[in-house]
Amino acid sequence: MDTDHLTDIWSRVFGTQPAPSLWLVIITAVLALGAVVPHTAWRLSRNAVTIAHEGGHGLIALLTGRRLDGIRLHSDTSGLTVSRGKPTGLGMVLTAAAGYIAPSLLGLAGAALLAAGHITALLWGATALLLAMLIMIRNAYGVLTVVLTGAAFVLVSWLTTADVQAAFAYAVVWFLLLGGVRPPFELMGKRRRGGAVDSDPDQLARLTHVPAAVWLGLFHVVTLCSLTGGGRWLLGL
Repeated sequence: MDTDHLTDIWSRVFGTQPAPSLWLVIITAVLALGAVVPHTAWRLSRNAVTIAHEGGHGLIALLTGRRLDGIRLHSDTSGLTVSRGKPTGLGMVLTAAAGYIAPSLLGLAGAALLAAGHITALLWGATALLLAMLIMIRNAYGVLTVVLTGAAFVLVSWLTTADVQAAFAYAVVWFLLLGGVRPPFELMGKRRRGGAVDSDPDQLARLTHVPAAVWLGLFHVVTLCSLTGGGRWLLGL
């Protein structure tokens, strides 16, 4: 690969691209909302949120020095991330807390990239994260889900026009911001009905002696603030 070609790739990935029209941004927000609000659509699209959720657990586990044994994604949109290390302490707390806020924080980071005009960097960065996660997947359904999601990013990045890439990138970020808000509310409903007795907030309550309801409230604050801030960036406000 010659130097000119490498320079062209570098410029393409790390350079900036023109922002799409406001109408396109609004349309992608509506499409993302349509993937999150209706129950039928959410049953399918929630798989993508689960990827981000479990990826958040895995990433923080590694960053805090824990050993990541593997990640499983299930057809009922649940998931499991297994790590080894000290069973208590800050690393374990951060790992347990990362899941429910990961989709929203990824969406917020994506909104910042798009606001700065880095559409291609977002698409390639997401592909790299999915590839890294694929290495740690330990079940067939999880592999299928991550491969299909990654393939969508690769195909859009390489085979579509700049306008299509921009629309896809904005739709993905809107989906993460909007989709990140729904799981904490679902968990709150399950807890009221006596379910989800070993959820992330319950694990955090045992680790920190802070009530699970407080942790769940924190998840609500993070996801809603991310949606507000990220949405303002995407809309150019």
